[in-house]
Formats: sequence, C-alpha cells, structure tokens
Amino acid sequence: MGSTTLATSVLFISASLGFAQSQVASTYSSAPSTKSATAVSGQKAKIKGVVTRRDADTFVIQDANSVETSVRLTNQTSVKSNGGFLRGGTNYAQTSILRGLYLEVEGRYGSSGELIAEKARFNQGDLRVARAVESRAAPLEERATNTEGKLSQVEENAQRLSGQLDELAAVANTAKGGAQAAQESADAAIAGVNDTNDRISALDDYTPQTTAAVNFKVNSAVLTDDAKTKLDEVATKALNSKGYVIEIAGFTDSTGGVQKNRLLSQRRADSVIRYLVENHSIPLRRIITPYGYGKTNPVADNSTREGREQNRRVEVKLLVNKGLLQPAPAMNRPSAVLGD
Repeated sequence: MGSTTLATSVLFISASLGFAQSQVASTYSSAPSTKSATAVSGQKAKIKGVVTRRDADTFVIQDANSVETSVRLTNQTSVKSNGGFLRGGTNYAQTSILRGLYLEVEGRYGSSGELIAEKARFNQGDLRVARAVESRAAPLEERATNTEGKLSQVEENAQRLSGQLDELAAVANTAKGGAQAAQESADAAIAGVNDTNDRISALDDYTPQTTAAVNFKVNSAVLTDDAKTKLDEVATKALNSKGYVIEIAGFTDSTGGVQKNRLLSQRRADSVIRYLVENHSIPLRRIITPYGYGKTNPVADNSTREGREQNRRVEVKLLVNKGLLQPAPAMNRPSAVLGD
C-alpha cells in the first residue's frame, strides 16, 4: 500500500476519534424534555405538587399533570404546616422545603415567569417523607459525580490514543516497508475506539436482572416469611453482581385515605430497605431513593379480595449497569513487518 493510502487511513482514524468524543459529550449531557407552566405577570395562582429541584432561593414543583413551575421564595414567604383543630399550623424555615415534599404554593407570577411565593403549606407527614428522600439522595448524587469523573478519564484516554495515532502516521510516512503494519494498527485502533464508544454509551444504561413483588397484610408493614425469602434471593443475586442498584417502590390497595396510604406505602418500602441492609449488608448507596406511591399504579382489580392482596406490595428491582459489565476494549498487536 502506498503512502497516499496510508495517509487517508490515518485521517479516517482521527475523524472517528473526534466523532466518538462528541458522542461522549452528547450521551452525558442529554436530558428528557419537560413541560413548563406559562402565565401572565401578576396573575395569581395556587399549585399543588411535588418538589423536584431545590436551589438557594428557588425550587421547582411538578403537579399531577407533569407540568413544572419555578417558584421563588422571598423574606415575606410564609412557610407553615397545615393546621389541626384550630388551623393554626406550625411555622417552618424555608430550608424545610426539600426535594420530594408534596406541598401547596400560593402566589403571583413575576415578569420572569417565576411564581413569587406568598404561602407554602404542607402536611408534617409529607415533610417526614421528604426528609427521608433527601437523606438518601446524597449517595446517588455522589455516585453520579463519580460516574462523571470516569467519563472524563475515558475522554482523556481517547485523546491520548489520538495523539499516539498521529505519531504512528508520522513514522509510517517516513518508514520503508511499514504499510502492512500501519494498516493493521489502524484497523485495531478503529475497532478499539468503537468498543470504547459503545462502553461509554452504556455507562448510564441499567438493565433489570431480577424483579420481585413482596406482599403485605392489611394495614401492615411487617415482612412475612415468604417476603423475607424473596428478599434473600434478590440480595444474593445483587451481591454476586457488578455495578448494581436496587429500586424499591411501595404501594397499597384502594382502601383508606390518600395520606394514610402514602405513609403506609413508604413504611413498607422502608421495611424492605431495613431488611436488606441489616440482614445482607446491602450498602445504602446501592439503593435508589425509595418512594411510597400509596394506592396509585394498582396491578390488579381493587374491587376483589385477591386483587387487593396483590396491590398491597413493594416492588423490588435489581438493575445492573451494562457499561461496567462490558469488557474493556483491547488493542490487537499488528503482525511482524517484513524487511526490504
């Protein structure tokens, strides 16, 4: 093969590396689109929903229709729990508004489209749930930061590989009889870059390995012997896996009030977590933030006894990271170069 063909191969390798690096940035930075509320400045509004993001003086609330509204807190914003018999309520600091808190906000829209909050009201039970969610969110954020660091390291390795290929091209252009070795090195480099790109793309992709439904008795959050057996099986598979996380979601049947069912479903999810941690030493950082969904998302008909039994459950999913399970790409050595 002549020097012109060799130069063309090296240029193709460099272009492939650039495309792989751009794919890394695109994979990591992309985020699903959300619906945002629109309103006229000065318009009064009352919104109920769950806090999905919390900053210093603002937070984002998402209502039942998945519409997100940015809310700004001021020194005049009143933050209280809902009142009891005398409807007095308890004053809370604005820092009590946490991610995962279900609350009601009243205020007027500002010129920037934010809702300037005048009142914020919530149930104390929902505050306890939100505090539990916040305490488990920190390990997840730390894991996300670690993943970002790994992606940066892979990008640096790809850049170093690009520099090595440039050096290889310079040597090949001046060396005699190196065409065959240069071609084999180029083919191996392209394959390695493609494998690296595939592995990077899968770093944020989890695939379900095991799914189990743990059922409970009426108005109970106590694990039965059958439930413990199912959790033992999930824990055994988890501890023998690499790059795993466990997703836990609690539910109830349709009997009882909304608030009671929400708290009961959260207690059931907490019972599952406590069993996995205390009996199998599953690290909390491996458990995705649990949530009690109450009587929503039934899997069976609540009008029958059998259906209600199936709906009184906690769903446990063992998810494994596809990117970490894939083997690291290997560069094949070119065959020996024949002499002149």
